[in-house]
Amino acid sequence: MEETPLRPLIMITNDDSIAAPGLHHLVECVRDMADVIVVAPAHPHSGQSSALTVGAPLKIKELEQKHEGVRLFTVGGTPVDCVKLGLHTIVPRKPDMLLSGINHGSNSGTCITYSGTMGAVLEGCMQHIPSVGFSLLHHSMRADFSLSTSFVKGIAANVLEKGLPDGVCLNVNIPAKVEPAGVRACRAARGRWSEEYKRYIDPTGNPFYWLTGHFTNEEPDATDTDEYWLLRRHISVVPVSPDMSYTNAIKDMSRRFDSDGSPA
Repeated sequence: MEETPLRPLIMITNDDSIAAPGLHHLVECVRDMADVIVVAPAHPHSGQSSALTVGAPLKIKELEQKHEGVRLFTVGGTPVDCVKLGLHTIVPRKPDMLLSGINHGSNSGTCITYSGTMGAVLEGCMQHIPSVGFSLLHHSMRADFSLSTSFVKGIAANVLEKGLPDGVCLNVNIPAKVEPAGVRACRAARGRWSEEYKRYIDPTGNPFYWLTGHFTNEEPDATDTDEYWLLRRHISVVPVSPDMSYTNAIKDMSRRFDSDGSPA
């Protein structure tokens, strides 16, 4: 007698916490495609990148079912904690796909450096799991995710069916408050954050600082970047890798530093 094949398994996490509407919208987008297990932070962890909890215990809690057939867990740690501990303890087998998001706020350009959403995706990629991070360019917890539902479903279904090259994951950003005009695979725009901290004075007269900032696109005329296409109502799909080696510079660095002894 032939065994019934297992349904695909999708693991979902985020950095905005288990309570974030974006996470639950993502669950609804994909729960008909596969078995879904959510392992998300108990509390928000935006800007945590690939941070791990070190020197403190991590606790897992299973929550009441909110989506039919979907198991929900929280971890008292970072998004990467959720992925690592979820794979070690919660999921019954290696997931066929890992999704992170939908983040409330942009992760375009160099934001990936700081992103907890993408930190989880990079961790999944290092575990050889096809992994995708989704972000909507709207920080509000009341953001409308419905305009991009068909696109999120399409991207997820494509990756679930066809996978991704080993060592490659996807950073997907979605324009806000509009129905997307399409999807473009592109590169991340080069840029930097300016005016990052605002200065205040507390009641005792001592200064304190609050993180703020503005992203400056340093190549606004480049037509092959995520920032360019997001401004034109397109969803951007940027392939990224945990391997941060800049291979184009190896030859030059080899000429400068290679030696059989101590550098002169």
